Amino acid sequence: MVTPVNTSDRLKQLRELMSSNKYNIGAYVVPSEDAHQSEYVAACDERRPFISGFDGSAGCAVVTADQASMFTDGRYFLQARQQMDDNWTLMKWGIAGVPSWQEYVTDHLPAGTRVGIDPTLITAEQGAKLREALQAKSGDLVAISENLVDVVWGSARPVRPEDPAFVLDVKYAGETHTAKIARVREQLERDNVRGLVVTALDELAWLFNLRGSDIDFNPVFFAYAVVTNDTVTLYMNEAKLTDAVRKHLDGILVQPYESIFGELSAMSVGLAESEGRLLVGKTASWALVEALGESNVKVDSSPIVLLKALKNATELAGMRKCHERDGAAMANYFGWLENELLHNGGNLKLSECDVADKLETLRREQDLCVGLSFSTISSVGANGAIIHYSPQRGSESLLDTSKMYLCDSGGQYLDGTTDVTRTYHFGEPTRWERECFTRVLKGHIALDMAVFPNGTSGFVLDPLARLPLWEIGLDFRHGTGHGVGSFLNVHEGPQGVGVRKHYADVGFRPGMTITNEPGYYQDGDFGIRIENTCVVVKTDTKFDYTNGNGYLTFEPVTMVPIQKKLILNELFTDRERQWLNAYHQTVWDRVSGRLDKSGLGYEWLKRETAPM
Repeated sequence: MVTPVNTSDRLKQLRELMSSNKYNIGAYVVPSEDAHQSEYVAACDERRPFISGFDGSAGCAVVTADQASMFTDGRYFLQARQQMDDNWTLMKWGIAGVPSWQEYVTDHLPAGTRVGIDPTLITAEQGAKLREALQAKSGDLVAISENLVDVVWGSARPVRPEDPAFVLDVKYAGETHTAKIARVREQLERDNVRGLVVTALDELAWLFNLRGSDIDFNPVFFAYAVVTNDTVTLYMNEAKLTDAVRKHLDGILVQPYESIFGELSAMSVGLAESEGRLLVGKTASWALVEALGESNVKVDSSPIVLLKALKNATELAGMRKCHERDGAAMANYFGWLENELLHNGGNLKLSECDVADKLETLRREQDLCVGLSFSTISSVGANGAIIHYSPQRGSESLLDTSKMYLCDSGGQYLDGTTDVTRTYHFGEPTRWERECFTRVLKGHIALDMAVFPNGTSGFVLDPLARLPLWEIGLDFRHGTGHGVGSFLNVHEGPQGVGVRKHYADVGFRPGMTITNEPGYYQDGDFGIRIENTCVVVKTDTKFDYTNGNGYLTFEPVTMVPIQKKLILNELFTDRERQWLNAYHQTVWDRVSGRLDKSGLGYEWLKRETAPM
């Protein structure tokens, strides 16, 4: 049972600061993100979890004198409700009639309200829109450089990580950092801008072929960079510079991390005099754009976003190979787990945390494994309905052969990043569980088999994964797919598959990666998700209506069997059965040779990949 954090004292201190003469604000916004708009943040930047108790990866807190509201999406409705105490009201993003946090502060607070926010934690575009909307109602958005949650947190707040960065060998990256910088400069010349300010941590890691460990599960480091047509400056603290990194960065000026805002302010003078502009990505903070001066910047998508998304041949080869090794770890895991639960005396004292730890151990035994790509979602029964559930020691559940088991996990390897979800039942599933599983699998297969014109967006393809659920009035409250980095963040854009309109902004191109992960979640009972990581590849068609643009499809690189026992045969078509048999044959061909033939994993894989 999850025990909510008591936030009464924390909110009391925050409200005292808000009402003080120094700040005099009627509301304070606490976003999830850090100064780089990271989805996952370091412990020192977990301000929203600290003030609210809710630690999901997405959400925004708004605190007024008499109300504390938490805005989050459907992945976290159950989790937020369990983790927050009675001081908080859950605002369910995406539900009809529920405002976004931006709509809430502009339309639901009294006219004239001054709303405070740390300007490093909101994008320039968000800041400008919100300020305009508030000023139209005689209010204002107040940039408060001293983060008020940090003041409440005090000396207990963790320090910012300063672990050394390390060089990612070109044999894994597939391209030198100097070649990448040259490609960025070509794009800047086409865009007619003087340079690019790089703020997103995964963009920095990709551009410089460096990796770090400043954020759990994400091999990134805290830095900024400015790339012009003749200079490159990397703003990264001295503690991160090993001799190998210094040598790697030869010819690149390195300055202290905290000096970026002063440097940009100084730069703004020269830009104004020459009427030049710097490009800043859409995730750049309000504070950063203010330092440069709005007239000196062009806010647009960073060219690195798409360059990084289009994997080169080396990265694609690494993605396939790391998933084979990951598949071997998963086979050993499920072979072990099944043996523990059904044989070996029936070990029914294994907890969700116990088995997650076992999976991590087996993953780390694989070549080139650096660690996990996110905290393992090891969930039994009702916990599986909490979409991003993460078991905690002391409150986790024991495995139960009468209940569904959902395992969403991934690894970070020097040659790639993995993300896979499988749902298994180690006993006798009910007919309803089998029907739900089968409909999720049908959606998964429909999306995987899709053939579509080059440039088609994930918004267009998303219904394929939902139609079998829609047929009986079911659905799932999360996106169907996200991009995956190459030994980088497990969630990567700009591509994705989902119902939100931003999924229509970017079309698929060969070399992109995407997950295929439909699900169904029955509150208080079970969760089902089937996830493969895929590569977008060209495919041949009998005709070509695109006049040479071509057609694409998905190639699954995840190599883990899908449980046949959970399939309701009467709902499964011959074509779907052929797909599953072909997929399982590929899994066997690519993974079996990596397993000990006398081991539990080998026998499990052999049985689970046998044709239907």
